[in-house]
Amino acid sequence: MTELLQQLINGLSLGAIYALIALGYTMVYGVLRFINFAHSDVFMVGAYIGFYLGPRLGAGTVWGGIATLAAAMAGSAVLGVVIEKLAYKPLRNRSNLTVLITAIGVSLFLQNAGQKILGANPRAFQFPVPGGGQQRLFPETQLHFRSLTISSNQVIVLAVSAVLLVALWWIVHRTRIGTAMRAMSFNATAASLVGINNDAVISFTFALGSALAGAGGVLYAMNYPSIDPLMGTLPGLKAFVAAVLGGIGNLPGAALGGMLIGLVETFVSGTRMSTYRDAIAFAILILILLFRPAGLLGKLRVEKV
Repeated sequence: MTELLQQLINGLSLGAIYALIALGYTMVYGVLRFINFAHSDVFMVGAYIGFYLGPRLGAGTVWGGIATLAAAMAGSAVLGVVIEKLAYKPLRNRSNLTVLITAIGVSLFLQNAGQKILGANPRAFQFPVPGGGQQRLFPETQLHFRSLTISSNQVIVLAVSAVLLVALWWIVHRTRIGTAMRAMSFNATAASLVGINNDAVISFTFALGSALAGAGGVLYAMNYPSIDPLMGTLPGLKAFVAAVLGGIGNLPGAALGGMLIGLVETFVSGTRMSTYRDAIAFAILILILLFRPAGLLGKLRVEKV
């Protein structure tokens, strides 16, 4: 039972990060009906923003860690808007295949630009402190409850993810821009006819989703403190699986899918099948597409042609 609870905590911590990334996929799909495969590389950029700004913002203290996280979210949001304006906006009236190929091209561009500018070698996500030594983003401690061991980083990941999920729910359901996002997701043409600025809504959606990816990048680097320009590929694909599992275009579904993928991956890692932990996620994708293509919380839509 103790090992089960320990794995449950580890799985929820990992699943919370997948949920943050999956929400970006599902928001863009809900508004524009395409998958932004460059989203996983925005996640990578967020981690690097935290890496470079952490020492300047006082990483190693609580307020410095919060400032670093906020800076990574802001930088990722700006990058998301730039990508949308330069790469996707000119293709609004093109086929989904054209946009999909462009998204893959943007992803490859960010990965190769990252290797050229930032270097291809992995870097430790730690920061120098006065007097020598290295410090993680937030002060790290180990919390012991009977036989369970919970790191402060896991608590921070769960707490920050919960706050961001609540904030996202509030924005989508309690603000005018959130109402506009839901209206455009339902019918973009009708939304424009009632005075909604579709361009502004799309830019805001990219900014919001990219900010969550940036936060996910920093939180991921906290728990797995090694970053490189290709670090977003596998977590991004798993987050995409999570979005499909929960129901692409459904925000609660993306959060649920992320948690489930994190739990499954963690529990598999504790068995003899640990070498197949990555394959399990993609096996889930195949199964969900075969037997429930709308996802766990999604609904099948009938499209007129």
